[in-house]
Amino acid sequence: MPIIYTPVVGEACQKFSLIYTPGLVEGLFLSKDDVDVIPEVLGNWPYPQPDICVITDGSRILGLGDLGVNGMGIPIGKLSLYVAAAGFDPARTLPITLDLGTNNEKFLDDPLYLGARHKRPEDPEFFSYLDKLMKALKEKWPKMLVQFEDFSSDHAFASLDRYRREYLMFNDDIQGTGAVVLAGWINAVRLSGVPLKDHKIVFFGAGSAGVGVAKSIKDHLVRSGMAEEEARGMFWLADSKGLVTLDRGDKLASHKTLFARSDNEGKQFGTLEEVLYYVKPTCLIGLAGMGGAFRPEAIRKMAEYSRHPVIFPLSNPLTHAECTFEAAMEHTNGRVLFGSGTAFPAMHDPSTNKVVEPGQANNCYIFPGLGFGTSLAGATRVSDCMVHVAAVTLAESLTQEELDDRRLYPRLERIRQVSALIARDVAVQAVKKGIARDEDVLEIFSAKSGDKPAAVVLQDSRRLDKLLELVQARMWEPVYADAEAGAAEPLKAMM
Repeated sequence: MPIIYTPVVGEACQKFSLIYTPGLVEGLFLSKDDVDVIPEVLGNWPYPQPDICVITDGSRILGLGDLGVNGMGIPIGKLSLYVAAAGFDPARTLPITLDLGTNNEKFLDDPLYLGARHKRPEDPEFFSYLDKLMKALKEKWPKMLVQFEDFSSDHAFASLDRYRREYLMFNDDIQGTGAVVLAGWINAVRLSGVPLKDHKIVFFGAGSAGVGVAKSIKDHLVRSGMAEEEARGMFWLADSKGLVTLDRGDKLASHKTLFARSDNEGKQFGTLEEVLYYVKPTCLIGLAGMGGAFRPEAIRKMAEYSRHPVIFPLSNPLTHAECTFEAAMEHTNGRVLFGSGTAFPAMHDPSTNKVVEPGQANNCYIFPGLGFGTSLAGATRVSDCMVHVAAVTLAESLTQEELDDRRLYPRLERIRQVSALIARDVAVQAVKKGIARDEDVLEIFSAKSGDKPAAVVLQDSRRLDKLLELVQARMWEPVYADAEAGAAEPLKAMM
């Protein structure tokens, strides 16, 4: 995991132009100059019809910023996890990087940079290009699921809204991150001892990931029976200028307005510490990409406001994490409920004399199962309820032993088992919404394409077991040659 994903993938992207080896990088590059020949370029892809595609334009890679064409490591790494965690056939995956330029002066001046040395296009040209790409992808591979990854915040939200109803696509930074954090948050709330309605949630970071996570939690609260206004009132978002309010005096990006506060009585709070003192939150979630932003005094304040404060420093790679697990444990006397975006080592808790493993809110708990369930069902689109059920299933997938250890996420060694459960429940939601097209899936529920089977049928445990068997049967597994027997057998190490 650390090799093909965070943190090593971040360094690989930073050095991509230096370490690039022709023939070893299996990915498709589309340049700005290809705008009128996109179908012909897609036709050059030498492998079978892809089931899954990950696209980036390299404009916001992890917390590292605009890396341009060097961002190809992200689609390759994500698809590696689709294979390992959910059983996609690696020959049927497609990494795409859009080389539309870069606004990073370092690369524009670097003679070894492999990408186009010009600034990125303005929005009209950018979306015109993307429109042609999405149309060409659908015409060539109509059943392929497209995942958008590491686009700039404005483009991430705008492209999701632009394409989600017409194309089979989702955005992992918005929906995947939101779902995996929601799952950990659900379990943290259970362990916190604070009633759900009494939680106060501060987000440090109001970009695509931060707002996406906040929206996922808010939507879950509404689905749980809370009124929309009451649910939205539980959130306070802070960015580089402080608390996001409607009367702050600056022009707010459209995605920030959903959670902008109007009850601040004209007062502004310019630092995270000021926001914490004002709100006195039970939950602190970081997605600003500012390493060390959760300083010791802030963590100690969180421990004053709640017996078991929920602290999620979600930025990655490691250098951008808002705090370490060690700091969170030290300054809360081991009482923290912790979830991070990057991996931290376990720690010994002297108060309980136990080794405590930190929770990692890793998107790989969500997107492989979500993608596989969508593909398995032959869904025509990815609905909000499919993303939500992926989060809820993840939260409910912990074993009793994992719950006793106060874990927020299942052990990563069980990722294929967990992905299979998520894929099953995502497929059920696709059937429920009448957007499933796979005949084997529909037959299990005695449904036809476009039908919406009765809830009692969808909840039938025998049918769910049969669907889970179908999920597991379709999962690709590597094979290895038995040198002595001369036979090929499945490698089940991941199961």
